Amino acid sequence: MTPKALRVFGAAFFSAASLLTAQTSPSAQSPAPVAPLTLQQAVDRAIAANPNLASEREHVSAVQADKITAGLRQNPNLTLLGQTMTLPEVNNTGGNPFFYSAGVSRLFERGQKRRWRLESATAVADSTQSQYRDQQRQLVLAVRQAFTTMLLAKASRAIAEENLNDYRKTVDLSRARLDAGDITQTDFDRIDLQQAQFESDLDTANLSLQQASAQLQLLFGVDRPASSMDVVGTLDPPQIPLTLTEAEEKALAARPDFLAARQALTAAEANARLAIAGGTADPTLSSEYERSGADNTFGVNVSIPLRIFDRNQGEKQRTHYEVESSRLSVTAARNQVFSDVDQAWIALDTAQRLAQRYNSHYLVEAGHVRDNLQFSYRNGNTTLLDYLSALRDYRSIRVGALTANAQVWLALHQLSFATATDILP
Repeated sequence: MTPKALRVFGAAFFSAASLLTAQTSPSAQSPAPVAPLTLQQAVDRAIAANPNLASEREHVSAVQADKITAGLRQNPNLTLLGQTMTLPEVNNTGGNPFFYSAGVSRLFERGQKRRWRLESATAVADSTQSQYRDQQRQLVLAVRQAFTTMLLAKASRAIAEENLNDYRKTVDLSRARLDAGDITQTDFDRIDLQQAQFESDLDTANLSLQQASAQLQLLFGVDRPASSMDVVGTLDPPQIPLTLTEAEEKALAARPDFLAARQALTAAEANARLAIAGGTADPTLSSEYERSGADNTFGVNVSIPLRIFDRNQGEKQRTHYEVESSRLSVTAARNQVFSDVDQAWIALDTAQRLAQRYNSHYLVEAGHVRDNLQFSYRNGNTTLLDYLSALRDYRSIRVGALTANAQVWLALHQLSFATATDILP
């Protein structure tokens, strides 16, 4: 092979190797696009990764371990004793015979103390589990609110981009009319100045979207928010598949804070019974074997404390008031459930009526006015002030309609939070 042929072959080989390396190198491959999150995916991710919820989950496990301690029985005691056990070459006088003993004793609890301890620890563990579920309920509400806020910001940005692009066409047309002498420089400047508001709307929408994304990712436990995260969903107002009475019934059956209050009452009642049992005397039974020289003895002993002065009166009275306090807390929690559901229902009903007015009347009307005046102005049949006023009204109505739809979803999330159920699957 000639030197020229070698050079040609080497260049071709180097080009092929470079192409193959570029195709197989991980750094050369473009990153896979991240799929937008749905609302349910966002909720699941937050429940799995939120550090505050994970911390509460570990606390629940720690409280569950208290049931093991509460269920333990009393340990027996072993006592060993030895005296005058001298070596034979030292103790050669024949006196002071050796002596040793072994004894076993155990305290026996009366009044079913172990039962009430275990019942109290179980109720406390159940109440802690309900408090964990309540914190999870609050996290789900925060995620749903942040998700809806991000959807609103995303839709607002789309509207702002559409309005700006549409208004730029008006500016371009007005510049052509200015060059043709159809309008004055002052009229064109007034039209051009109005574009600043549309550009400001777009900047504000971009900022709101970034802030909403950061807030949602914070609930995911992300320390450095990624700008590539996206969400997908709708802000169209849904139909509510239940009545107020059904919502209240669901709330009473599912609210974890109400359940935690009832479980706290169970724990208080168990503590009261434990305080009564604490006033009983617990005997200690012991047996002992002794050997003194050549003599062997065995004995049994029973020790019973005389509860003459201390019969646990203070704990009995304290736990009695704790039970009454817990009963009142259950009543307060039940009233809070009804109040939360009623307020959420009123807010949802108000938001639905407002969204209905915007979507069925004002939004369509504002669009017709804007289109008509835009066509008239571009053809020289209406004044600049009328056209600018129609643009402002249309922008305001569109943002108002979008916000009203978002308020319906936020009120729906609040109702789901108040009932501790998913109103919409």
